[in-house]
Amino acid sequence: MPTAILTGQPVPGSSIESELRSLGFDVHLASGAADTETLLARAPGDERVAVVDARFVGHPHALRLGLTDPRFPLAAIPGAVTAQPAARQTLTRAMARENSAAGGSTALAVDSLADRITAALDADGAEVHRPELGRLVAAVPADPQARNEARQAVAAVDDEAVRLKSAVKARDGFVTTFLISPYSRYIARWCARRGLTPNQVTTASLITALIAAGCAATGTRAGFVAAGVLLIASFVLDCTDGQLARYSLQYSTLGAWLDATFDRAKEYAYYAGLALGAARGGDDVWALALGAMVLQTCRHVVDFSFNEANHDATANTSPTAALSGKLDSVGWTVWVRRMIVLPIGERWAMIAVLTALTTPRITFYALLIGCAFSATYTTAGRVLRSLTRRATRTDRAAKALADLADSGPLAEAAARGLRGTARRLPAITAPAVALLGGAAVVATAALTDFGGPWPLVAALVYVLTSALAVARPLKGALDWLVPPFFRAAEYLTVLLLAAKADVNGALPAAFGLVSAVAYHHYDTVYRIRGDAGAPPQWLVRTVGGHEGRTLVICALAVLLTASQFKLALTVLAVAVALVVLVESIRFWVAAHKVGAPAVHDEGEPA
Repeated sequence: MPTAILTGQPVPGSSIESELRSLGFDVHLASGAADTETLLARAPGDERVAVVDARFVGHPHALRLGLTDPRFPLAAIPGAVTAQPAARQTLTRAMARENSAAGGSTALAVDSLADRITAALDADGAEVHRPELGRLVAAVPADPQARNEARQAVAAVDDEAVRLKSAVKARDGFVTTFLISPYSRYIARWCARRGLTPNQVTTASLITALIAAGCAATGTRAGFVAAGVLLIASFVLDCTDGQLARYSLQYSTLGAWLDATFDRAKEYAYYAGLALGAARGGDDVWALALGAMVLQTCRHVVDFSFNEANHDATANTSPTAALSGKLDSVGWTVWVRRMIVLPIGERWAMIAVLTALTTPRITFYALLIGCAFSATYTTAGRVLRSLTRRATRTDRAAKALADLADSGPLAEAAARGLRGTARRLPAITAPAVALLGGAAVVATAALTDFGGPWPLVAALVYVLTSALAVARPLKGALDWLVPPFFRAAEYLTVLLLAAKADVNGALPAAFGLVSAVAYHHYDTVYRIRGDAGAPPQWLVRTVGGHEGRTLVICALAVLLTASQFKLALTVLAVAVALVVLVESIRFWVAAHKVGAPAVHDEGEPA
């Protein structure tokens, strides 16, 4: 149980002790700095500890934000400071210095001991999180009049209303903001009051989406209608889990990973359900389903790569960014621009409505057109920003892009021999050769007959161009395009070769293989975002890297018959899925058990 140390004599009528107990703290009273230091030393080292001024007046949710958020080792609000186990030593040093400065006196100082400790932490250069309280009150009144005014300020603001409002993500899409969040926040509160966790709601959202995919797979109109309704229900739960996490401050490393990976699993499983349902009606749309997954995944990689490349870039300004800021000041343009990028709310709403009212083919056509337009819009804007901002990128950004590139042993070995050549080439070389090499292997797969030798030749060229692209650090203005080009080349090659095989089951097998590989790439992103580093090198080498897998698939298309190729794709899909899933689950569960820093993504809606 976390420990809260109340410093000084509680004021008559104060509810601070009961409020701390309601937040789960074991409350101890201290008469001054020396007593506080003694109690701090006695508190369990593996638990959170807080020092709170007994004169504190404020909203319960202000205390909750300041003292219970698991994402930050050190946090403070006026009159209260807290430390998680990882930061206990830092807090103890600040407390000891404060006690020494006070000469060990037990007399209550005029100002707040908790605030003096916070000031000492700041002086030490410690990173102390101070939550944005907005209208919430948190104060240490110095006299009865100030206390009365603070209590009146508390009474004037509805703590629960603020808590509900803050449960909704600050930046979200139009559909989520206006059609889902107005009521999903109340579902989140209902879940919190019944002890449900965000991970349980996330799992319920996944199950609902899988049932929706099963309904779509029936191929009946009733099944399609049910699928559309259930997909919307799944999205409501998807919004609810994040709102529950913010409402109750239940953040975790495992929860962030589950939320992110389940979103992708839900959407791509639903694509497969639609394709199965269409097949029952005699319409083969597996190529469209796989194309939609490829396009959506490449869109995400563009987002991830651009953000990582500019995560800590210096001189990170541009006329394009300035124009974007000006447009944001015009209210209606904000929502238009958010809808144009077809975030998850708009995308799932479109898919659900079209599933219920039309056919899977029409649904996929609309999805492909919408995603292609949004991908063109966002990528063009980011290219313009990159060309005009003159940013200097760091070694960390270059390392992140190299990890996102997913280069295997073949590209790594060739890159070592090409480093001298790469240094003499212009900065645009990396994305240019990545694009040309990928275009060559994709075009060869599209334009030649299945079983011919040319895809294998193109794949060998692709290995060399991939090596040249990563032969030097990816710090160029457009080097963030390298990972998306690699993703598009690998995924489209699999799609086209499966389509060229023209045998029943080849495209579903290709869908499974791309799903497994895409999971590996998403997992890499989530590890980097969580500051956990990229997957281990043995995993990347075991699954071959993007260039190794592309070469193997092209070789199989040359050496095997169409039926044998379908079987080989199936075996590869199962093998890759087993390896990456087992390692991913092991890593995230272990990170959660050892108390890895809790994370929660407040970024762009995916």
